[in-house]
Amino acid sequence: MTVLELLQRTAGFFQKNGVDSARLNAEHLLAHVLKRKRIELYLEFERVLTEAELAPLRELVRRRGQGEPLQHLLGTVEFAGQTFLCDKRALVPRPETEQLVELLKSQIPSPKSQILDVGTGSGVIALSLAANFSEARVTATDISEDALALARENAERLGLTNRVEFIGGNLLLYVNHVYDLIVANLPYVAETDRATLSREVRRDPEIALFGGERGDEIVRKLIETAPSHLAPGGLLALEVGIGQADDLAAFMAKKNYHDIETHRDYAGVIRFLFGRYG
Repeated sequence: MTVLELLQRTAGFFQKNGVDSARLNAEHLLAHVLKRKRIELYLEFERVLTEAELAPLRELVRRRGQGEPLQHLLGTVEFAGQTFLCDKRALVPRPETEQLVELLKSQIPSPKSQILDVGTGSGVIALSLAANFSEARVTATDISEDALALARENAERLGLTNRVEFIGGNLLLYVNHVYDLIVANLPYVAETDRATLSREVRRDPEIALFGGERGDEIVRKLIETAPSHLAPGGLLALEVGIGQADDLAAFMAKKNYHDIETHRDYAGVIRFLFGRYG
């Protein structure tokens, strides 16, 4: 079987099994197995694959067809220009969160800013900001020790171990400093929406997905507790769920935040909520 024939057959299998972007998924998996860049496959369409090359691919294709996330199968994900380890210990980073990092680059007041990432997961926000602001002091917290272990592995992989401090604990429980920026992509899915999630999303850790009966309970708790850890005029930046921004903005105003603003993601959804305190 040639490379082109395999891609066509795999894409057809994925389409029948409800995998979005079927051809793209097929290309990523084959490039992974062949240790090629995806674009290089286009130069090898007529190449005949050996059984030694096909055997590991079959297992990956089977697992992807059953809904296992592509990023888990590849073991990595591209985020903000860097490659991060990615597995079932933490949420698969989404493009929306990458957009949040881009928005924050213009919000950080000083190269030496104090930055806190709450609910860091695999560490993509904290490590991306640390990579872009070499003099910043960056701290990252998570309630999941598995997620923190993954984040530390990513820090080592990117040469940022000495730049980011990791703290285990629920929200701000063991945080003792004040920060110019507190950023968080916390669980915001309502328990009642569990059945609406895609099978890929349901492979993410539940602790990283569900924010309570309404979905915004954990975010509200951070809004309440963040002021004592924000420097005067410090920014709280949140990624929130669809339809949550207006109520959370009102809650921020009630808690005496100011300069409250929202931003839309690339799909036009109001996804990001910023507010300052003090």
